[in-house]
Amino acid sequence: MLTLLSLLAGLFWSAFLAATILPGASELLLIAVIAEAGVDPVVAVLVAGTGNTLGSLVNWVMGCYAATYRDRRWFPVSKAGLDRAENLFRRYGIWTLFFAWWPIGGDALTLAAGVLKVPMPIFLFVVGIGKFARYAVVAYGTLQFQ
Repeated sequence: MLTLLSLLAGLFWSAFLAATILPGASELLLIAVIAEAGVDPVVAVLVAGTGNTLGSLVNWVMGCYAATYRDRRWFPVSKAGLDRAENLFRRYGIWTLFFAWWPIGGDALTLAAGVLKVPMPIFLFVVGIGKFARYAVVAYGTLQFQ
């Protein structure tokens, strides 16, 4: 049987990787650890939210330091996608980062924030609010359907 620490570590890494350019469905794992394993929902949300926010930080760093390679084929976000995110970001400002959890476009927003040199503390605060709120809604929904 998996230990609590193993479950939480798996949840953290699932959320972390889902926030990077790799596809993932950390919400499903969050639902499973709450509904099936009986993990405290507050702890599960804190672990998933932290992992997902730190995963977005990887994108921000890539935007800060790897943006010079944005035209390369291997760059994780297409030039068109990054341009759209930058335009959206310039139009609406840091508030777009509340939506960094969106499955389509969220990674590009966090990359654009790095390209546009959004200060890290502001980035982490705004992105974190959106990510933690999303996991809290998923946890609440899970508890309501049990």
